[in-house]
Amino acid sequence: MNMPDDIVDRTARRRQMALRAVAFAVVGLAVAVVWYTHQFLTERFTEATRNRAEVRMALYTGNLMSELQRNSIVPLLLARDPALTGALDRGDYSITSQRLINLQDELGTASMLLLDAEGRTVAATDRNRLGTSHRNQPYYVEAQRGKETIFTSWRREAGGYRFTFSRSLMADGRSRGVIVVEVDLMKYERAWAGLTDAVAVLDSEGQVILATEPRWRGLPLDEALAVRDPPTAIGRAWKVTADWTQSPPDAYVKGEAVMRTEARVPFRGWRMVVFSRYDSVRERVNAFLAMEIMGFALLLAAGFWLTSRQAQSESRAFQRESAELRLLNARLQREIAERQRMQENLAVAEQTLAQSSKLAVLGEMSAAVSHELNQPLAAMKTYLAGARLLLQRRKPDEAMSSFQRIDDLIDRMGAITRQLKSYARKGGEAFAPVDFKSCIGEALSMMEPQLKPRRVRISRAMPRAPVMVMADRIRLEQVIINLLRNALDATRAVAEPRIDLTLTIGETATLTVADNGPGISDLDKLFEPFWTTKKPGEGVGLGLAISSGIASDLGGRLTARNGEDGGAVFDLSLPVLDKAAKAAE
Repeated sequence: MNMPDDIVDRTARRRQMALRAVAFAVVGLAVAVVWYTHQFLTERFTEATRNRAEVRMALYTGNLMSELQRNSIVPLLLARDPALTGALDRGDYSITSQRLINLQDELGTASMLLLDAEGRTVAATDRNRLGTSHRNQPYYVEAQRGKETIFTSWRREAGGYRFTFSRSLMADGRSRGVIVVEVDLMKYERAWAGLTDAVAVLDSEGQVILATEPRWRGLPLDEALAVRDPPTAIGRAWKVTADWTQSPPDAYVKGEAVMRTEARVPFRGWRMVVFSRYDSVRERVNAFLAMEIMGFALLLAAGFWLTSRQAQSESRAFQRESAELRLLNARLQREIAERQRMQENLAVAEQTLAQSSKLAVLGEMSAAVSHELNQPLAAMKTYLAGARLLLQRRKPDEAMSSFQRIDDLIDRMGAITRQLKSYARKGGEAFAPVDFKSCIGEALSMMEPQLKPRRVRISRAMPRAPVMVMADRIRLEQVIINLLRNALDATRAVAEPRIDLTLTIGETATLTVADNGPGISDLDKLFEPFWTTKKPGEGVGLGLAISSGIASDLGGRLTARNGEDGGAVFDLSLPVLDKAAKAAE
């Protein structure tokens, strides 16, 4: 029985009105939620930003007090220094400035001055200030009047403030001179200037003495905040919008709303004020609001889409269901059979690949062991021949020295095999500080049996001081020996063979091994395993590949190039172990 058209129309109209009511309700709910979320998150993030500002301000205050307290003790210590009081009594200031310079390195002060009874500079860490008069300076006058350490601050003509601690050097109840210690508080301005916060330090009179804004220095804080560039029309509009969307700001810095956080510095009534920008609060609140608005928009879009698709889906779903089920059943049967065949083929391929990998690793390891043990074996043969000759000549002590070298070579061979196994499984090594120069000397000693018969001229350019690097000594010597052996082989056909060893120190410690051979024909394949230009039986092409891997494991790099005058040049660069890193370890 068909329903009348008017009933169908009324039903459709009621559905449309219901959908519109739901849509308006969702929009109203979205507006209410967004407004409440904005107010709640703004207050919460503002409080979090203020708490972080207070934590940073406590850190700044602590650093400032630490610097002041550390420097306030220095005049008292120097006033009791017999070298300074004796120089004032004798009038001999030949070594007094050097004494202050040494004390400056130990105490970490910015600068120090020693003034005589007439206010003349007789010793200073800055020798350019010797002879200058400070008779009318407040730190000299006030120190002469009292017996305690005097703190003085005054504004410099070039901008900024200078801060000093001064104390009179008393002897027999009268002043012999004044010691002045300058405190560098401007470094904190430079450190604070890299932050997003604006920081100002006020003295007891409310004058700004330290500030990230240079224009604030010497002004009361209210006047300092009033000094700003005239805003543009866009800036004024943005300021009005920002003020309407958030709580009233505490102040404005460069036309931007900021929150003010203040704390007392426990030194002569000083105060520190930090101005934090609202940018982070606005960004976080706006990001969350954007996600909420997007969520409501997607919800509305999904509702409309579902409503429009519902009628069409219901009419076509029943027609397609039976046909799709039959096609799906047949497709599943075919996919199950195909998957079974693929699993069988994959199992066979995995077995074949595993066997091939085992054979490749076994061949690479055997070639590497043969390559790395040739040099110690050649050296052992030479020492055995020398020991036999010494025993025949009845020189057992010298022969025992050769046997000791053979024993060291046997230990070295064991270490090489362990390192090769570690190289194969990419394991870690126990690094230790080693002298790069000492490793070069050991490598040359190992290569001595091969270098002497060839009459190769070796030049060395090394720094006098030890060059300390963090490395595995055995593996580092192994790399140097491989580079020397390659250079020796490259100069085999040269009439006057030459090998130059140069060790330089910069950001890294770099050993340069250069020869006067024919050079390198293919730089791209040089560090590939089993690639070599030698004849069969003379090498397997693993030395440079192993050396490059060892250099990478040590945190360095091995590179090769052709020299401008011919020959090959290899550069082995390793990070320098400085004193700070060594102390940290």
